[in-house]
Amino acid sequence: MGAGHSHGPAADLDLSRAARLGSIGLLVAVAIATVVGVVLLWPTARPELNHAPAGGAQSVAPVVKGTVTALEACPDNFDAEPSGSIHHACQIATVELTSGPAAGQSVPVEFIGVSAVSGVVVGDPVHVTDVGEGGTPYYALVTIDRLLPLALFTLAFVVVVIAVAGWKGVRGLIGLGVAGAIFFGFMLPALATGRPAVAVALVGGSAIMFAVLYLAHGISMRTTSAFVGTLVSLLATAGLGALGVWAARLSGLSTDETIALAGQSEGLSFTALLTCSLVIAGLGVLNDTTITQASAVWELRAAGPHLSRWDLFTAGMRIGRDHIASTIYTIVFAYAGAALSTLVLLSLYSQPLDLLLSTEPFAEEIVRTLGSGIGLVLSVPLTTGVAALTVGSAVAAASASATPRRAKPAHDHDHG
Repeated sequence: MGAGHSHGPAADLDLSRAARLGSIGLLVAVAIATVVGVVLLWPTARPELNHAPAGGAQSVAPVVKGTVTALEACPDNFDAEPSGSIHHACQIATVELTSGPAAGQSVPVEFIGVSAVSGVVVGDPVHVTDVGEGGTPYYALVTIDRLLPLALFTLAFVVVVIAVAGWKGVRGLIGLGVAGAIFFGFMLPALATGRPAVAVALVGGSAIMFAVLYLAHGISMRTTSAFVGTLVSLLATAGLGALGVWAARLSGLSTDETIALAGQSEGLSFTALLTCSLVIAGLGVLNDTTITQASAVWELRAAGPHLSRWDLFTAGMRIGRDHIASTIYTIVFAYAGAALSTLVLLSLYSQPLDLLLSTEPFAEEIVRTLGSGIGLVLSVPLTTGVAALTVGSAVAAASASATPRRAKPAHDHDHG
């Protein structure tokens, strides 16, 4: 495909016609299935939250913006039974309202618990709401406005990516934007309206891989080989994840957030939602691994036109094993970092290791980590095999040129 495309293989690197046609046919079939899946799983109207009292609808006060102009500790008698707990931390802030009908007024706002120890200083923007009754205003904190630091971090990320990766970094950022639109515009609303979680993960994951791989790495058979390997690995990850969730008897209700969600959602399978989270978590690292393996096989064929397909596969697997050895640490420590607070809390109970590992939060993270890890490891031989079958045979490659050739780069990783 596309020998003239700037991100495909070099023009003199022959491709296997049968494997090429098979890959293209599979790609078209997956694209059609993805579009059909998105249509069938498209979210309906979201259900109403169950926060209204039984006697009637509950009005919600508008949220307005303000700026902290003064901070002081709460009076000593604020807490009748001081315990030193974070829940008893307290500050009283003077907030000047900057939006809403009362803009320009200064009002007292209590910062209690987590908000009191978050490091708020004078000048910080906040969101507050009037929760007073009987016409008497009483403002409560909704959240600290963190938009500016988040925007600066995002800008720094974009600048660094473009400065280091150039035009390919721009395409990667565009792919990330499209992937975010798919995730927030389709997958989350579909899950919120009770669509089958695993089906949403596979269809959404396929759509994300189309966007990320082809936008970032170009339209080529090399990228298609990576896509096929990624797709099969996602299917394996979903199957293994579902098996692990069932075998470990996980409910998917190990956090306060999932328990709160259970109170708002009827008919949502939290075991399926847990499997869905496992599939989504593996998308990024699978993309990295599969495109690297496909590129490695292409470079090996260009440098060694005399190599048989088995030689290409074994040489690619030697590269892949090094990649696996480094990437599995990425998965394990990424999950450990995300669940660090839970892990520290559980370890404080000083329970026997077998009992600790059997608790649902621990078991859930173990299944999630190992399920993604197995999918990652399987993606290496799968993608390497697909790529070795897709490139031209040794005879065809040898007849095209008597000297080693270099395929045009499709991935800028250097994994040895």
